[in-house]
Amino acid sequence: MTFRHLACSALRRRLILSAAALCLTLPSAFAQAQAQTQTQAYPNRAVRWIVPFAVGTAPDLLARVAAQQLSAQWGQPVIVVNRAGAGGSVGAAEVAKAAPDGYTLLVTGSSSYAAALPPQAKAPAGPGEGLTPVAHLADAANVLLVPMALPVKNVKDLIALAKRKPGELNFASGGNGTLAHLTGEAFNQQAGIVTTHIPYRVTSMAMPDLIAGNVHLMFDSLASGLPHVQAGRLRALAVTGRVRSVQTPELATLAESGVTGLSGFESVAWFGLFGPAGLPPAVVNKLSAEINTAVQAKNLREQLLKLGAEAAQAGSPARFNALIEADSERWNRLIRERKINQE
Repeated sequence: MTFRHLACSALRRRLILSAAALCLTLPSAFAQAQAQTQTQAYPNRAVRWIVPFAVGTAPDLLARVAAQQLSAQWGQPVIVVNRAGAGGSVGAAEVAKAAPDGYTLLVTGSSSYAAALPPQAKAPAGPGEGLTPVAHLADAANVLLVPMALPVKNVKDLIALAKRKPGELNFASGGNGTLAHLTGEAFNQQAGIVTTHIPYRVTSMAMPDLIAGNVHLMFDSLASGLPHVQAGRLRALAVTGRVRSVQTPELATLAESGVTGLSGFESVAWFGLFGPAGLPPAVVNKLSAEINTAVQAKNLREQLLKLGAEAAQAGSPARFNALIEADSERWNRLIRERKINQE
């Protein structure tokens, strides 16, 4: 075989190998281009937001005002669907099993995420494994409420009364393991008092007993509690946020109460958006950017304030995930220290 033949043969082999390599890379390149195109076009149809609680609850109301804003931004309907049950687990499970395409998402809050309580440590309520944190929507502090008949005017008075009558005062919540319950336990711990927890099926069921003085205090949302304060049925002693609420600037925080043990007190519910595990990073980032835009809209911020919530600061999915992990660890530590059970 001549040198010329050898050169031609080598050239043919190189051409064949190059063609083969091109055939192998084309599907991958095509898939990447297709995924990029789909992300750029997202959403091109209706998006479902699953709320794992009943209509009229805080996550539901917040989801509906945020969905309205996103619908306007996208030009696509955002449909809110309620899947209540098992402390938020039913709705979370539905989203966890959904296709990871960004068209089925979960809107929930920290009250359903805080921690698993014994004896159900293997079945925590709310989002967890199988879900991807996407965006932080809003935050909401609670307000400490007492009946008008209780002889206290401020937080110091309440703590003094509780210390004079250890175990005789009680506090209500919407159920074991809810944020209101854990906030009450944190208050007991940091104030150095003993009050007895009285769980109700939902917070609204506790309100008549609180007004009547059958229970002595409760941590409730501003949206739910303030109307009773304004009507003269209940007294508000403090808010649980790190700073005062823009809705009640005259109402001090627990940290400002002058009680040493409460100097760092904070209990704020967060609300956020989650997708199934495996949600493409491009979709997660696009959703996060869209939510950041939505929560800065004046109309949405005003509607959130009416619900007792404040729009979250713009942030990344990683920052939201860090908030979740820190919050969960904090409440789990409290549960261990206080030996809180579901019974």
